[in-house]
Amino acid sequence: MTIAEEFLLLAHSEDEGKPLIGTTELHAALAGALLAELAVRERVTIEGKTVSVVSPAPLGDDELDAVLTRIAEDRKERKPDWWVGRVSSSKLRQRLLTRLADRGVLSEKRGKVLGIFPTTKWPEADGRVEAEVRERVSAALTGAAPDARTAVLIALLYASKLDRKAFPGVDRNRFKEIAEGDWAGAAVAKAIAAVNAAIMAAVTTAATSAATTAGSS
Repeated sequence: MTIAEEFLLLAHSEDEGKPLIGTTELHAALAGALLAELAVRERVTIEGKTVSVVSPAPLGDDELDAVLTRIAEDRKERKPDWWVGRVSSSKLRQRLLTRLADRGVLSEKRGKVLGIFPTTKWPEADGRVEAEVRERVSAALTGAAPDARTAVLIALLYASKLDRKAFPGVDRNRFKEIAEGDWAGAAVAKAIAAVNAAIMAAVTTAATSAATTAGSS
């Protein structure tokens, strides 16, 4: 699975299949996960405030390769937060959820609220997949040195504030320590920092806009 899919599993309740965080945080984190994984897999690098392609060679994953192609074909120097904003969407989340359902990891439950408004829930169909992800994350949170993928995942949990809901009772300082650590070399550390800043910026912007709208109504 991609890091984005691992994050998505942790971001939904196992039984009800509902998201544990808001859509702004969720969508930004998924976009950031794709960008960070491209850095982990040495397809892009983030130097200063610019995302640059190191190798355009496809990875064999539709979502990762689509983002890599977009970055490679763009002629302008773009910041990580620009790419997070551009990639972030409900359609990305839907595609990833559908992929997980097609693999038998999740199930798709359609229904209606008040008998009128359509809704879809994504409860787990095979809990072994998330259990493996949780075991890997928990090991890092309790002292084991995380690999690059796990460090990115933990950093995303911290930036989106999913850490409090996915792993209640764990000291947030441990999440922060891993998010800000150099677990896989300077290049990945820079990517994690840049992606986290982009997610936090997206969340802050959304919160400010909501407050402004509420205040003017």
